[in-house]
Amino acid sequence: MLHITKPLAFIDLETTGVNIGSDRIVEIAIVKILPDGSKSVKRKIINPEMEIPKAVIDVHGITNEMVKDAPTFAQVARELETNA
Repeated sequence: MLHITKPLAFIDLETTGVNIGSDRIVEIAIVKILPDGSKSVKRKIINPEMEIPKAVIDVHGITNEMVKDAPTFAQVARELETNA
């Protein structure tokens, strides 16, 4: 059993590729474990404002159709920061 005294967050990103200089986030998931053992989970699909290559879609399954009406990272960043 994990004993913690402060919240512990795990962050998982799905992106348009592996180049940190040019690729963008398409999904962010945050699992937060609290000292009392409870947890919260947040998952957001993000519009990367660029095409997701087919090879990348084959890896994570997130398509251009799925992100076309989603908010951009800039639109959800403050929400994720304050509510994560």
